[in-house]
Amino acid sequence: MEKNKPARRDFIKLSALTLGSLTLAPLVNADAKPFKPLKKVNTGGKKLHIVCLGAHPGDPEFGCGGTMAKYSGAGHSVTFLYLTRGEASDPNKTHAGMAALRTKEAETACKIVNATPQFAGQIDGDSILNKEWNDKATKMLAALTPDIVFTQWPVDAHRDHQVTGLLGLTAWVRSGRKFDLYFYEVNTGVETMAFTPTDYVDITAEQEKKKQAMFAHQTQDPVNTYNNYFKPLEEFRGLEAGVKAAEAFIHFKAGDKRAGIIGL
Repeated sequence: MEKNKPARRDFIKLSALTLGSLTLAPLVNADAKPFKPLKKVNTGGKKLHIVCLGAHPGDPEFGCGGTMAKYSGAGHSVTFLYLTRGEASDPNKTHAGMAALRTKEAETACKIVNATPQFAGQIDGDSILNKEWNDKATKMLAALTPDIVFTQWPVDAHRDHQVTGLLGLTAWVRSGRKFDLYFYEVNTGVETMAFTPTDYVDITAEQEKKKQAMFAHQTQDPVNTYNNYFKPLEEFRGLEAGVKAAEAFIHFKAGDKRAGIIGL
C-alpha cells in the first residue's frame, strides 16, 4: 500500500472534477460558511429498504459503512448485494478457498452494521456487463423492492467497480426511476476518479462501528488500508461537511434539484 501514497494524496485534486452531466448541490450558505452537512429528511415514519451494491466483499463497508450503520440504527432495513465473493484477491489461494474466506468476512461485517448479505454470482476480476447481466441485476433489485440504492461510482480504475456502478444505473433506468440512486466512492485517488459529491452524511457517531466492519475483512489488510486511505478520506469529507467524519455521495437524478438523502 505504501507505493500508492502519492496517488492517494491526489484524491483532493481528483475530487474537484465531475462529469459534465452532473451539477453541484448548493453547499455554501448565505454567511459563506463552508459546506453544510445534509439535513435529515422526514419520511413520515416509513421504514425504508436500502440496498447497497458492491463489487466485492468490503466495498460497501469501506465506501459507505457508516451511512449504512446509520440507516440500520434508525430502524431501516439494509441489504448488501455483492457482485462477487472476492475469489481472485489472493493468487496463492484457490477461488473456492478465497470465496469461502471472504464470504465469511462479509457475513461478519454485515452483522456489525445490521445488514443482510446477498451475492449476485459473478466472478471477481472477470465481471460481466452485457444484456444478460443487465436483465439479471434489474430483476434482483426489483425483487428487493428498494426505496434507495447505493452503488459504486463507475468512473473507476477497477473494472469490477465500473461494472457494478453501471449495473445499478441500468437497473434504475429500467425500473422507471422508482428508487433513489446514489453513488459512493471507494479508495478515491487510487481507484475512484472524478468524484464530486452532492451530499454528505455525518458518520461521526458511526465511525467506530464502520471501522469494526472494515476490520472484519482480515484478508484485506484492514489496519493499513484504514489508516492510510479511508480514515484520511472520512476526515477530509468531514472537513467539507463541517463535521468530524463524513461519507460523500453523488445523488443521480434527472433535473437540477438536489435533496438530502432520504431517511437521514
